[in-house]
Amino acid sequence: MTYKELYEMGRAALEQAGIEEAVLDARLLLEYVCGTDRNYLFAHGDETVSDSWEEHYVNYINKRAEHIPLQHITGSQEFMGLSFFVNDKVLIPRQDTELLVEEVMLYLHDGMSILDVCTGSGCILLSLLHYSNDCKGLGLDISGEALLVAERNKNNLGLLAEFLESNLFSALETDEVPEKWGKFDIIVSNPPYIETEVVGTLAAEVKDHEPMIALDGGKDGLDFYRKIAKEAGAYLNRGGMLFLEIGYNQGEAVTGLLKESGFRDVQLKKDYAGLDRIVFGTYLEEKHV
Repeated sequence: MTYKELYEMGRAALEQAGIEEAVLDARLLLEYVCGTDRNYLFAHGDETVSDSWEEHYVNYINKRAEHIPLQHITGSQEFMGLSFFVNDKVLIPRQDTELLVEEVMLYLHDGMSILDVCTGSGCILLSLLHYSNDCKGLGLDISGEALLVAERNKNNLGLLAEFLESNLFSALETDEVPEKWGKFDIIVSNPPYIETEVVGTLAAEVKDHEPMIALDGGKDGLDFYRKIAKEAGAYLNRGGMLFLEIGYNQGEAVTGLLKESGFRDVQLKKDYAGLDRIVFGTYLEEKHV
């Protein structure tokens, strides 16, 4: 079978399975199997593909037709120009979250300390460390399996960071962690924020293959924001900043939570679609752990 014929077969199979991005995914999976680029289909589409590559491609197409995310098949997702390993233990990094990283970078200076709560794959913290100098970072997550993914990404990128299993800030309530890290200049988080009753309506790729613990934000989607807003100040230096990714309709509520918890100059940023996406503020009150 030729390269183009194999692609057309994969595209048709994904379209029949109702995959929204059938054209793109069929091409990307073929490029993944054959080690080619996007131009190969047009320049060398009549070349014969080996039986081994054909077998691998058909296997991956069948998996994608079952709505297994493309990134779980290839084991990678690009984020902030970096390649991150992902599996079904972490959320797949999304373009919206790049806006969160970019916003933090506007306020991030060399030598700062960063705490990433609900770190997952580590993509937020590791991107910030990659694009800064002499910053140090700690990532917290309740899932030990997610932390294995974050550690792998840290090693793949050759970055210095530490990851700890923690229910939000619980690891910081011990004596040794605060003694080692002190307080932080920046806390950043993309916590679970989907309303419980909405989770079941999400695309199969999300609800069936991404970790529920990283999606469900409680009845109104705000459970984690309430806790983070209330507790974050205890771990921030005076003048430190908290940055949060939020759902499209949570701007007013999360802004209010930060103001109630002692944050000042609280700002709401929208994404490119004009939807609420980021809330951040500066902590000026003194709190003791």
